[in-house]
Amino acid sequence: MELSTILQAILLTADQPLSLEQLEHYFLPEEGISRGAIRSALHTLQTASAGQSFELKETASGFRLQTRVEFQPWVQRHHDERPQKYSRAFLETLALIAWRQPITRAEIEEVRGVAVNANVIKTLLERDWVRVIGHKDVPGRPEMLGTTRHFLDYFNLKSLDELPSLADMQTLDVDKLQLELLG
Repeated sequence: MELSTILQAILLTADQPLSLEQLEHYFLPEEGISRGAIRSALHTLQTASAGQSFELKETASGFRLQTRVEFQPWVQRHHDERPQKYSRAFLETLALIAWRQPITRAEIEEVRGVAVNANVIKTLLERDWVRVIGHKDVPGRPEMLGTTRHFLDYFNLKSLDELPSLADMQTLDVDKLQLELLG
């Protein structure tokens, strides 16, 4: 059986992205499957998925098979529940954390010019898109917030370097972003 086909089966049934190291553990030592062979088979799988409704995507946590974005309108019909819409305050807070991390709640409020609703931060923490990464060495020792691997995985990013520039964000259509987040 071809290694790329085996990896396809593993990734199709995985609940989360899998790293090369995790994929390597699916094989017994006597099978002689090296990390290089896995990497090559993943490249073969990526090439084979061209023109298919799915793609191999590498995120911060590893590799996963996912439906291509252009099929989103039909695939979403699997779900009866209405996807959650995010407020402008939620999206602005998330963007500030992503681009300026580590950042405190007070710093977010200073940039936005309004208080941050506690539920916004709570939701970001619950979704595991944001976490407390430390405390600022100032009176009161406020929490410093930063993004998580789950945030990167959700938005199909390998690293924060793949975020669009702040200049690009200023011209962003919030309604379009809402549609992308719903997927």
